[in-house]
Amino acid sequence: MQSWGNLPYDPPCRQRRLFDRAAPLPTGEAPLLAYGNGRSYGDVCINSGGELLQTRGLDRYLAFDDATGILRAEAGVLLDDIIRVFLPRGWFLPVTPGTRFVTLGGALANDVHGKNHHVAGTFGCHVPRFELLRSDGGRIECSPTENAELFAATIGGLGLTGLVTWIELRLRRVPGPAIAVENRRFHGLAEFFALNIEAEKTHEHVVAWIDCLAREPRGILMAGNHAAASAAAVPPAPTFSPAVPFTPPLSLVNRASLAAFNAAYFHKPLPARATVHCLPYFYPLDNLLYWNRIYGRRGFYQYQCAVPQAVQQDATAALLAAIRESGQGSFLAVLKTLGDMASPGMLSYPLPGANLALDFPNGGAHTLELFKRLDAIVRDAGGRLYPAKDARMPGDLFRQGYPQWRKFSQYVDPKFSSNFWRRVAG
Repeated sequence: MQSWGNLPYDPPCRQRRLFDRAAPLPTGEAPLLAYGNGRSYGDVCINSGGELLQTRGLDRYLAFDDATGILRAEAGVLLDDIIRVFLPRGWFLPVTPGTRFVTLGGALANDVHGKNHHVAGTFGCHVPRFELLRSDGGRIECSPTENAELFAATIGGLGLTGLVTWIELRLRRVPGPAIAVENRRFHGLAEFFALNIEAEKTHEHVVAWIDCLAREPRGILMAGNHAAASAAAVPPAPTFSPAVPFTPPLSLVNRASLAAFNAAYFHKPLPARATVHCLPYFYPLDNLLYWNRIYGRRGFYQYQCAVPQAVQQDATAALLAAIRESGQGSFLAVLKTLGDMASPGMLSYPLPGANLALDFPNGGAHTLELFKRLDAIVRDAGGRLYPAKDARMPGDLFRQGYPQWRKFSQYVDPKFSSNFWRRVAG
C-alpha cells in the first residue's frame, strides 16, 4: 500500500479488509491503522510493519433526515458517492477538500478544510456524532456532549484513536449544481490579500492559483457562490475523466515544464464572471485520474503550511522567494486564507492566516534541503505543516505547531500507530 505521493516505504504494510462494521478488530502484536482511499499524500496512512484496515468495504448509508440534512453513513463511503446521490436532491457537502475521492473516515481523521473555511470552518465542525471501535472491543459513540474528549481527539486525530465505523455529517442545502465564479488576476501579494479580503465578504468559496516561479508573485483569485441557474446555463458535470496510464521513469514536472505551464495558465483567456458546474470548480485535479503518476517513480512531496495572520504576507513572500530560488515548484500552487472558526479537533490544522500548498517532485537531497529552509520560515512565523500532506516533517516542528499533542496522546489507542506518529512523537 502507498500514499498518494507514491513515495517508497519499507517494510510494507500487511493489508486486511473490513467489510462489516460489526466485526471485531484483529488481534495480534502488529500495530493497526485504518486505510481509506489512500489520498493522504504522506505517511499518516502508512503503517510499515503493521496492518492496514481497509475500510472501503464500509460503504453503506444508514440514515438520512431530509429536514435537518444529517446523513449517517459508514466511514468508507466516498465524498464522491455522497455528491452523486445527494446533489440531485439539493444537498451538498458543508466542507470539501480538493478531491472528492476521499472517504468520510479520512475526511474526519484529517479534519479536512476547503475553500469556504472563512465561513464554515473544518469538516469536523459539521459532524454531530460518530462511533469509534477501540482495540479493547469497546464501541463508543462520541459527540460534543458524550465522550467529548475522545470526540475532540478523533477529529483531526489521524486515525490513531481507533477505527471510526460510522459518521453523522450535516449536509447543506444548495439551489443546484451551479457555482457563480468571479475571476481576478493579481500581481504581488499585497494585491492578493487586498482582493481576498473583499472577496471573502461576499463569497463563500475563495481560493487562488499562484505562479510559484514568477519573480513577483502573480496568480488568479477565484471566488464562488452556489447559485440557482437553469439547466441550460450550467455546463454538465464531466462524464469521463482521462487517466495517466502509467508512471514514467522520470518526473514530467521540471523547471522548464513548470515555467511554460505557469505562463500559459496565467495568460489564458479568462471570463471575469462565469457560471460553472461545481465539480470542476471544487475538484480541478479530479478531471485527470492518477495525476500523481506524472511525478515519476520516485514520487513527490506536498508542502502545505499555514502561517498566522499577523505575519502572513511577509512569511508567504519568504516562502515563495525560497521556492523560486531553488528552481523547484508546482504547477498547481494554491494560496488561500483560513478563518478564525475554531475546530473541535485537538490536532486540527487550520489557524487564522495564510495557507500555501505546493507539490514537489522527489529530488532527493536537493528537495529536502529546500524543505529545511521552508521549515525555518514556518517555525519563525509560528506556523505549522499539514499532517495529511506531510511525509518528512521534523518532530520538533510538529510539537511546536500542535501544542495539544501531549494531551492528544492520552487518547491514542494503544494498538494503533502510523509511520507519521512514530516519526513526530517518538
